[in-house]
Amino acid sequence: MSAEATNSVTPGPMPGAVSGPVTPTAPRRKARPRIDLRRLGRAALLGPAARDRLPDAISHVVDAHRAHHPDADLDPLRRAYVLAESSHRGQMRKSGEPYITHPLAVTLILAELGAETTTLTASLLHDTVEDTDVTLDQVGEQFGEEVRYLVDGVTKLEKVDYGAAAEPETFRKMLVATGNDVRVMSIKLADRLHNMRTLGVMRPEKQERIAKVTRDVLIPLAERLGVQALKTELEDLVFAILRPEEYEHTRELIVRNAARADDPLAEVADEVRTVLREADIPAEVLIRPRHFVSVHRVSRKRGRLRGSDFGRLLVLVNEDADCYGVLGELHTCMTPVVSEFKDFIAVPKFNLYQSLHTAVALPPARTDSPGGTPMDGQVVEVLIRTHQMHKVAEAGVVALGNPYAPAPDDPADGERVDPTRPGWLSRLLDWQEAAPDPDHFWSTLREDLAQDREITVFRPDGGTIGLPEGATCVDAAYAQYGEDAHACIGARVNGRLATLSTVLKDGDTVQLLMGQDPASEPSREWLEHAHTPAARIAIQRWLAAHPAQAEAQRTDVQEDRRAEDTGARRPAAAEAADPDGPAPEQAPARPADGNVLTDRPGATVRLAGCCTPVRPDEITGFAVRGGAVTVHRAECAAVARMKDGGRTEVGVRWGDATECRVTLVAESFVRPHLLADLTEAMALEGAEIVSATVEPPTQQQVRHTYTVQLPDAAHLPALMRAMRNVAGVYDVTRAQPQTQGG
Repeated sequence: MSAEATNSVTPGPMPGAVSGPVTPTAPRRKARPRIDLRRLGRAALLGPAARDRLPDAISHVVDAHRAHHPDADLDPLRRAYVLAESSHRGQMRKSGEPYITHPLAVTLILAELGAETTTLTASLLHDTVEDTDVTLDQVGEQFGEEVRYLVDGVTKLEKVDYGAAAEPETFRKMLVATGNDVRVMSIKLADRLHNMRTLGVMRPEKQERIAKVTRDVLIPLAERLGVQALKTELEDLVFAILRPEEYEHTRELIVRNAARADDPLAEVADEVRTVLREADIPAEVLIRPRHFVSVHRVSRKRGRLRGSDFGRLLVLVNEDADCYGVLGELHTCMTPVVSEFKDFIAVPKFNLYQSLHTAVALPPARTDSPGGTPMDGQVVEVLIRTHQMHKVAEAGVVALGNPYAPAPDDPADGERVDPTRPGWLSRLLDWQEAAPDPDHFWSTLREDLAQDREITVFRPDGGTIGLPEGATCVDAAYAQYGEDAHACIGARVNGRLATLSTVLKDGDTVQLLMGQDPASEPSREWLEHAHTPAARIAIQRWLAAHPAQAEAQRTDVQEDRRAEDTGARRPAAAEAADPDGPAPEQAPARPADGNVLTDRPGATVRLAGCCTPVRPDEITGFAVRGGAVTVHRAECAAVARMKDGGRTEVGVRWGDATECRVTLVAESFVRPHLLADLTEAMALEGAEIVSATVEPPTQQQVRHTYTVQLPDAAHLPALMRAMRNVAGVYDVTRAQPQTQGG
């Protein structure tokens, strides 16, 4: 059965159970007595009650639900409870409790967060299809397609069918379902929270396994969906299992602070109330204790904890404008810590979170206790938000109710459109389709979710691209163009030319420069700059589909690194190019076809990226892995390395075709629109840009390296003259082969 934990949720530790947090309860909602689920299980009533009367066992769920939705239709809850109780009757949890206590507890969690009736109905039924004889069709017939979809989304796949892949494939299925309806993940998170609360009687190794999956997958998902109330409790429960000694130490710190005679947070809270009352700003000022993991993080960051480190002040107001009014009053009447100010109202977080963050310093005249020492350096953090912002901050997507219900003046057209579907979820759904196997999906999912922050970069057309923190231009290219990003040749970041390895920052404007060569290929070295699964999977898939080119790239990179180890260095213009292949930021040269003939008919011919020979250069060829032949200019330094390395020399000669490919280096001063003007001049001369790299500017000078395809080598002088005539360009040369010892 899916709910494996066994002990009840009554307060106080039990033998073998994980001790619950002891943080003083923040007054975030009206206190309600803790429910005795054992008693409720025994008291489950299924008698011939009237349709308008609910079984006593779910009255507490109804109370919580009506607090958020006073006009809700309760009939679906009554019918769902009757079906769930009768279906699970006779099933027991490992602790001996009736199994119905689990869906009841999960539903109560969601009801307290403000979930709407459809979510609660599905929550009561979430284990029926998995653990009883109830079918999805029966659920759909009795409760409708929405409830059927939610129940199906959280139903596990059978191990008998999927074996070891059951868990990753279940999560894949659940994430795909979440992409269509975020309420699926809301139910899963509440389900995991109740199981984590009651994990104590499981074997230690099973506790640890479940806690690790919760840490690596469920907690990041709760953070991304903004359900902080579930996320923080899950963090504390995982902390207690995986790091018991540090948990107990943190517990002692919290207990010791709670026993203090004075509380600096309470004193500052009173001052804030006075300031806001005098400013005539209606506000509620609360002390918000930090949870265990938060206290632990602060203690590691600051060392010795002081009274103000155990919590933050929360100021709740009615209107957005009041938030800024509160901020102005606090910064006027108290000493603000400017570096701590963050405005998540003007720029909300990617998980819907909105709030103003600030901090005020306590004057040194205050003391920890009568006769104590001044509290120098103590800082009180303050969160300022509206009541609605607070609801969303706590419950995230759950607080949005049914995001798919059409507006009264906007009749539904039958399409399920999720206005809350965030960018990170869209990216996850895109790359999971390309994950080749369950193990790869599972490891990539954990890695993707481990990236804590999301950034937003802007396209020149005003559109946005959501990316994880640390993403590069390579990631932006694949996020915007998918596999067409193989043709990306460079980028401009905030108007300046940048390499594809450039790490992007929140708010950057990124213009991606795309080549026109349909045979463009990604470089293996792009993998070193790819931060997102979508980019890595697309590059790896291309490499797997083109083993010959991939092997040649791998060999080239190894030779290049060996050259660097021996102190050999290529000229700046070709520094990024491999002897037989492309630069890390260039598309590899495509086969030269009839332009070069070899003594090996049928062999793929590639013009070396380091010297890009053109007619009438003297050339020589070498056999490389994959059956290809790479062609170099005779004076290229790579020729000597190839011979010394025992590579087989192959006879090559120019064919009848006049088309050629060449690498040119343009030296220029930095100025706006230079790249656009330069590429336009090249296009007017009939040059097709195959790839390009731009080095970071130094002393207002910049070097561009272009590999271009020309219809005839005779056009090369005219092309170079046209490039030199572009304003700001002071020299254009052909990439010179490295000489021995150079």
